Amino acid sequence: RNIPSNHNPFHYYDRAIVSIDTLKQDLEYRHYLEQAYWDIIIIDEAHNVAERGSHSQRARLAKLLATRSDTLIMLSATPHDGKAESFASLVNMLDPTAIADASHYAHEDFRDKGLVIRRFKKDVRDQLGDFPDREIDKHYAKASALEERAYDLLMETPFQSLDGRSRQGLFRTTLEKALFSSPNACLSILTNRLKALAKQERTAERDTDIENLETLRDVISDVTADNFGKYQALCELLGRKAGQGGLGWSRAEDDRLVIFTESLKTLDFLRAHIECDCGLKAKQIGVLKGTDSDKDLMTTVEDFNRSDSPLRLLLCSDVASEGINLHHLAYRMVHFDIPWSLMVFQQRNGRIDRYGQRHTPQIRYLLTDSDNARVRGDQRVLEVLINKDDQASRNIGDPSEFATGLTQQ
Repeated sequence: RNIPSNHNPFHYYDRAIVSIDTLKQDLEYRHYLEQAYWDIIIIDEAHNVAERGSHSQRARLAKLLATRSDTLIMLSATPHDGKAESFASLVNMLDPTAIADASHYAHEDFRDKGLVIRRFKKDVRDQLGDFPDREIDKHYAKASALEERAYDLLMETPFQSLDGRSRQGLFRTTLEKALFSSPNACLSILTNRLKALAKQERTAERDTDIENLETLRDVISDVTADNFGKYQALCELLGRKAGQGGLGWSRAEDDRLVIFTESLKTLDFLRAHIECDCGLKAKQIGVLKGTDSDKDLMTTVEDFNRSDSPLRLLLCSDVASEGINLHHLAYRMVHFDIPWSLMVFQQRNGRIDRYGQRHTPQIRYLLTDSDNARVRGDQRVLEVLINKDDQASRNIGDPSEFATGLTQQ
């Protein structure tokens, strides 16, 4: 704001800290960036600038920055998302000749170039001290009779206006994944689909789908907080009063707890019920979700980390899964629903399991135990992800437990 207009802002200061999303605005900054040069550029959370399918503004910005410095360092605790092309794009920003075929390569292809440095916990214990090991457990909640009815109907309902088995299967999986989160999340998708069908030209298939979806909606609507097994299991973990739950959560000023969920509808459901059902006061509950402004998000995080703040419980969507510290006063975390991504697992857990944590991180995964064989099979995918995360931690330290630096000098 203090720099005269039409002057290159990067010529005024020896050091600059700028958010990626601010800097990626081509109209405002690209010309200035092309005329500036630095001794060193550091990109934090570098996995966000990898190419994924299309050429994003973030990826274009990173490619430009790679040409504007003598040294480029990209930092990430989760540099690989399981896709060869996205990781290759990061390495090739450091050296365009490093990986010739972004779809087919091995570590040996670029190992000797000195571009990737990994630091596990075991590598830094001597310098930083010991790290408490995680305490991880899966908590199964028996589906109520009303939930079983909803799952059975979901698996049996045809979707005739969706052409092809693949599209029908994808929509069913979307509904099932939402129902794994909460009835509210699934109802939101059903409502949107019914609105879309109402705008379409009338056909026999369209009318049948509306009737079937309305029936499914009515059945899922019967699953209230009282007969929502996973929510009742959460209340048992937290306790109706301090120290009474399965986690032993005291709710003292230095004993705070974090709950993660993917769905905003699920988050809203928890906020509406958990205060009364778990004996909390409104001022003791904070919320972090993507619809909040950056200022509001940071204010909530700062309050949660202050011992004189009344906040005790933080309800989070995955907007809080990276880039923030929640470990100062919290070492308990509950995954109310399970992300279908190992990277998100690691990012979430890393909010409390990080350098500076003085207590053993207690992490709980909530899963629905259904009698429906197809539901149990799909739920098994989530169990495998949990086991992979835990096993990686035990064997070599997973990406949430080390810092990976990609460097060019």
